[in-house]
Amino acid sequence: MSAPTNKPPQESGPGTALFIIDIQKDLALDEATQIPHAERVKNATKAILASARRILPHTKNDILVFVQHHEPPERGPLQKGTTAWELVFEPTEEGLTSGKEILVGKDTRDTFESNHDLADELKARGISEIVACGIQSECCVQSTCLGALAAGFKVTLLRGAHSTYDIGDKPAVDVEREVEALVVDNGGRVLDCVSLIAFWDRGSESQAMERGLSLASYSA
Repeated sequence: MSAPTNKPPQESGPGTALFIIDIQKDLALDEATQIPHAERVKNATKAILASARRILPHTKNDILVFVQHHEPPERGPLQKGTTAWELVFEPTEEGLTSGKEILVGKDTRDTFESNHDLADELKARGISEIVACGIQSECCVQSTCLGALAAGFKVTLLRGAHSTYDIGDKPAVDVEREVEALVVDNGGRVLDCVSLIAFWDRGSESQAMERGLSLASYSA
């Protein structure tokens, strides 16, 4: 798909929020502490963001939500202001100014539990669907997906764009599959991130802008 031209935002239906959850330097950039599949998650997220940002300025209700965890020293390394806490992928200044990209802090696994007004604020913006990627699968990704479902959002978890640490003898990939099954069991769905990007990039420029980030019309 070619880059969209300067056209006004489409007066489209309900919007979609892409959640990029806790892709922070301790988890995804520090070779001593990062998850085993950090490179895969970073590469996938970079491609997802590039595709989303081509469309985002030309849609009405879609947004990017960058989630950043923080914790006290006794609970882990992600203290505010430290290198470990910093995001690998950040909202752009243009995105922040336009309100199309937002930064949300949290101190619990579930982003919605840490931010009691977030669900209402998203719904007020016309958001009805959440697409999620990030780290760690069985912790903040899982809890945020379940929190979004409980709040009444449609949820799609992106296979290939979330992961975690190995847990004992269980490889991280097996944990990913367990989390995906749990999300589906609770009413969400799972979509391969490569298929997502292909869908967002499909069709003409005008079709992509009219569709926005919504997966309502997606079919495998």
